[in-house]
Amino acid sequence: MLTRRDAQRAGKGPVYGALRTRLEQTPLAEIPGRNGATSWPGIWGRLGVKRRGARTRQAARKTPARKNIWRALAGNIDPAKVRPRLAPDIEIKNFHVRTGDYVMLCNPRDLIHFRFDPGDAELIALMDGTRSVEEIVLERLEESGEIELSGVADLVLTLYEGNFLDRPYVDVDKAVEAGMHPTSAARQKARRFARTLTIEFGSPQRLVKRMYEGGLKILFKPAVNALVGAISLAGFVAFLIVVHRKTFSIGGSSLAAEGLILLSLNYFLTFAHEIGHAMVIVRHGRRVKSAGFQIYFGSPAWFVDSSDALMMEPKLRVASSFAGPYADMFLAGVGSLILLTWPGVAVGHVMYKFIALNYFLIFLNLIPLLELDGYFILSDALGMPDLRPRSLSFIRNDLFRKVRAREHFHTNEVGLLLYGIFGVLFSLLALYSGGLYWKELFGGFVSSMWRAGLPTRILLLILALFVGGPLIRGVINLIRFIARKIRATWRALRFRFETSWRVEAAELIDALPIFDDVPEDALSELAGRVKLRAFTPGQVVVRQGERAEAFYVVRTGRLEVYETHPETLKETILRVLGHGEAFGELAVVQASVRSASVRSIEDAEVFEIDRSTFQRLLADMVEVPEFAPTVQQIMELRELRAFRHLEPDELAELLEYGEWVQYSPGETIVKEGDPADAFYTIGSGQVDVLKGRKLLQTLAPGAHFGELGLLTRGKRTATCRARTPVRAYSLTKAGFDRLMRDSFKKGTLNPAAAADRTRQH
Repeated sequence: MLTRRDAQRAGKGPVYGALRTRLEQTPLAEIPGRNGATSWPGIWGRLGVKRRGARTRQAARKTPARKNIWRALAGNIDPAKVRPRLAPDIEIKNFHVRTGDYVMLCNPRDLIHFRFDPGDAELIALMDGTRSVEEIVLERLEESGEIELSGVADLVLTLYEGNFLDRPYVDVDKAVEAGMHPTSAARQKARRFARTLTIEFGSPQRLVKRMYEGGLKILFKPAVNALVGAISLAGFVAFLIVVHRKTFSIGGSSLAAEGLILLSLNYFLTFAHEIGHAMVIVRHGRRVKSAGFQIYFGSPAWFVDSSDALMMEPKLRVASSFAGPYADMFLAGVGSLILLTWPGVAVGHVMYKFIALNYFLIFLNLIPLLELDGYFILSDALGMPDLRPRSLSFIRNDLFRKVRAREHFHTNEVGLLLYGIFGVLFSLLALYSGGLYWKELFGGFVSSMWRAGLPTRILLLILALFVGGPLIRGVINLIRFIARKIRATWRALRFRFETSWRVEAAELIDALPIFDDVPEDALSELAGRVKLRAFTPGQVVVRQGERAEAFYVVRTGRLEVYETHPETLKETILRVLGHGEAFGELAVVQASVRSASVRSIEDAEVFEIDRSTFQRLLADMVEVPEFAPTVQQIMELRELRAFRHLEPDELAELLEYGEWVQYSPGETIVKEGDPADAFYTIGSGQVDVLKGRKLLQTLAPGAHFGELGLLTRGKRTATCRARTPVRAYSLTKAGFDRLMRDSFKKGTLNPAAAADRTRQH
């Protein structure tokens, strides 16, 4: 008889279900590769392979055809049996910084860079093709004493999608979308430019390398570098002298021709600026991924994608970031010395404007309040690559809460607050300066076009929309933010009066393993008290350390669970939640504080079940007699070290696949030489481990033994005997395999791994 949970699992995936039905209805002889038929490649071909000669054929005759096919198919597509191996060209580098160690992985084929914590790096080191996913889980169990199901599954999926494994990743959804709605590359670039005001070209690696080998590498010689620095410094002093003499002025009537000359000089300057960044990257054996053009705070700018610099040491990344402004200072210094020496030069007025604007842009670049060179210099020097987003997130999500609660500000929080405030103010200054920049370049040109008539005025308005794109997008985003808030409020009000969403909430709650034994009428009553809440990207749903007042089920969007170190405020991403997943239920049952925080990655909606509603359900023991004991058993499993990393839904499934067992003193639990078919973790009591008659060790509560039985049905290598009364939890191999498969079904990719993979100058 199928349980409700089994029926739910069987119903998942219409394609998967249809495939199974088709296979079950297909006679074995009609499968390609059988009875002389043409073999299919890949998995279908492997289904038709005859293994172990006559013995296999004899077994096939005894086994119903469709059952044999289904078992073969399941064995070929079981992700827990996959042996993940990093591609041979993947580069791994460890970094040691003050804010915490981390590991960078580089996929050199696509120039994709992922950042991982040391714990994830230890798992990645095990992915050498010799271990299956379940073997990796069990090896970690032996090292740490904890089973990590979702963590390993998410990590494998993240590496697979990033093409870090030796199996090429195919984005089927993207391929189908491209097939159904084909779009040319030119149209895609046009759409991206309309959305981001950015055009990205191919990699300039070959050009940059030619320039480096053609003579620019001499700039890295200490003597030449010292000369460049001296010219830059002397040129700045010369500019101050020229300003003091008042021979030239930044204002005045700018002619259109003068504006075009300034624009040309500006593009030459930005080209030299980006070449400066690229030269340092190429010198240290890294590659420039791409280059492009964008409108940044109203000003035209070239950029290079220097993501590959993430594989360099922090001091070299600082040098790469500083190389651009350094090139600007050198060119401005040369121009200033020319003006000081020959003040009557024909283009002196234009050159003066160009040098003044250049020094102003150098100042903007080096102030670490925008995501420009100065920001990267500061973040690399401090070892905080996410400084700006963290500061803005603190102001948006934490500042007013801490002020209202009169909570103490940590030193790091004060730093984030000051940086965020000055960053916002400086962003406004950058917008204003961008306006001045365009005024000086095109002031006379714009005046001439405005006086020329209606057609040229229309062109000017189009140009204003083009240049003012960032400001316009900012206003649009503000309007969208307000509209989302209004929409969320309206949907929450509608939710109180409509039943369709409550039915959806009941179905999602019903699908949670913890609620398997709750009758439908009780769930209906629970769903009648559910609230709908909406969250914007970066908004915190629950906070670590606060009292649990509700638990939540994800309706739409993705959310990440993270722990915050109390002293360094460093965040560690634990897992990512998607549709139908719940969080906070055990904390509500225990009336304890939150052990981790949860925030939205994108626009998300969650169903909220408050503590009073939940306790009312728990208290109704007549209506739901098996629910409270189930919750208690889950909490009991959570106390065992081996299962500490499992989520509530995984613990609920663990109850289904395992059982508590008890042994008297002197009773043998497993015997050396017997088949290994189960894993045990000790809840209470002590267990002696013997080899023959020799006592090897005595295991205490929290310890485990028999993990070999989760991989193979080989023989026990030792005898385990109860020294005292023992209560242990036993998990069979079949149950472990089922847990592993389920962990991949709900796996949600971890976005934190790719948080630092892009870097533009």
